[in-house]
Amino acid sequence: MRQRAIRNLAKLEMTQARVTRILDAAAGGKNNFVADRDVISRYDQAAPITTTAARAVLQYLRRVVRHLASEGVDQFVIVGSGVPSGLPPGRQLHDVARNALNGSVPRVVYVENDPMVLAGARATIEPITDLVRVVEGDVREIDEILDDRVLQTFLDWDRPMAVLLLSTHSLNDDEYFHYVIKRIRQVVPERSYLSMMQTTFDAIPAELLPAIHDLLAMTLPGHAIRTREEVEALLDGLVLVDPGLVWVPEWRPDGHDDACAEQPSASGNYGAVARLP
Repeated sequence: MRQRAIRNLAKLEMTQARVTRILDAAAGGKNNFVADRDVISRYDQAAPITTTAARAVLQYLRRVVRHLASEGVDQFVIVGSGVPSGLPPGRQLHDVARNALNGSVPRVVYVENDPMVLAGARATIEPITDLVRVVEGDVREIDEILDDRVLQTFLDWDRPMAVLLLSTHSLNDDEYFHYVIKRIRQVVPERSYLSMMQTTFDAIPAELLPAIHDLLAMTLPGHAIRTREEVEALLDGLVLVDPGLVWVPEWRPDGHDDACAEQPSASGNYGAVARLP
């Protein structure tokens, strides 16, 4: 544990923004740096929607967890949410799952690769509940995640679970992305679910695209952007839960989440949930 902590500290990059920390900053959390808050400010100058879009993403994640828990799913593997520290008490994703299960107790594993997110979640979540684990992992190393000792022992692999794949922005290689989905389908129990989210520039006016691409290259280098057609190709062969692939505010809106509700495309993200046979 001490060696891993030292290794994580060595990887901590305070001058380069990270998507997970940007989500945390947008939620009003403390697990972020000036670089992350500066990115929000710079994007808001280009299009004053970034904070609202981040809220739309967080609201989508809560609705996905709530819906799957209402379907009886009580095991969740959440890859790349950032575990935002600014959410109100009782509003974290594991809280949403517990509240939706009406007495049943969920088991939730957060998988993160950002040292600050890992440290913050382990300090504030794991000590107060025995039903949440936070493990180090990178979606670009999906085999290592699926073989992780905590995942293998903490979860019951004979019962359905939900895998929320949220760090798709780091998967630049579509072939490897297909492999990630294939591996998840191979190992999860029957009647499990896979949820994913993908950043897109589909709704950005053509005249603004060059400037937005330049800003992205400066602030979040390597961030994968995909069109709807490209996301549909990745989901080919999966059975999607209604309403299918949509802008995240359009995925089963409940009338309470207002972020980007009037202009769903302003969220800049597609979302979908698939039922795995």
